[in-house]
Parts: sequence; C-alpha cells; structure tokens
Amino acid sequence: MTPPYVFELPIKVRDYEVDAEGIVNNANYLHYLEHTRHEFCEKAGLSFRQMHSQGYDPVVARIEVKYLRPLGLGDSMVSKLWLSRKGPVFVFHQDIFTPAGEPVIKAIVDIASFENGKLSRGDRLAEAFAAYLND
Repeated sequence: MTPPYVFELPIKVRDYEVDAEGIVNNANYLHYLEHTRHEFCEKAGLSFRQMHSQGYDPVVARIEVKYLRPLGLGDSMVSKLWLSRKGPVFVFHQDIFTPAGEPVIKAIVDIASFENGKLSRGDRLAEAFAAYLND
C-alpha cells in the first residue's frame, strides 16, 4: 500500500552537508525533515511565524528515523510526508527517496501543540491541517 502522501519537496545535497567520508551527515536529515515540514505548513496556509504570532506553536516531541541508504555530495532527493493525529499529537510520517524512488530514510515525527505557552489539544492546528489529515 502506498502511503497517502500530501506533500513532496525536491532537495539537493549541498557541499557543507557531507562529512569526511563524502556522505550526508546523519544530523542533516533532521534538517531536511524540518525544512519539509516548514514548507508543508506554508502550503497549508500557515508559516511558523504566523502561527507563533497567533499564539500557537507546533513543537517536536519525538523523532524516530530509520536510515536506509546514504546520499552524497550533489545527490538529489524527494522528501515526502503525510499527516495523522493521535489525540493531541500530530504525527508527520516523512520519507525521503532518491529521484529513482529508492528509499533513503523513513521517519516518524510527533508534534505537540502549545497555545500561549501551554500544552494544548491542538485544535487550532487540527483546523489548519484538516484537509491533509489521514486518520
């Protein structure tokens, strides 16, 4: 079964993201995942700056990453995501592939929602993401 991806973003590896072995440092994949979430939020109509100015902030609570194959300098990738919800937690299912469709990483990112500095049920985020949520 193909995951119900709702967003994808092409990304190219930059020279400062590789280590001495010429492969992408594992920590950079977290940046790719975050960049994808930020771009997705803008597509959904809300930038992180807008959300913060309106009093609510999505915050990473947990990230689980399975590394499947390395990328190197000059490689391209396609970062994809789909979204579900478990009570107050928004779950971003994020996968990165080579342009040929080979899996690079699989990640699950749990997002908690804060409203006016306090943990919330995430109702405002649920409204913003309603068209993209898969239960």
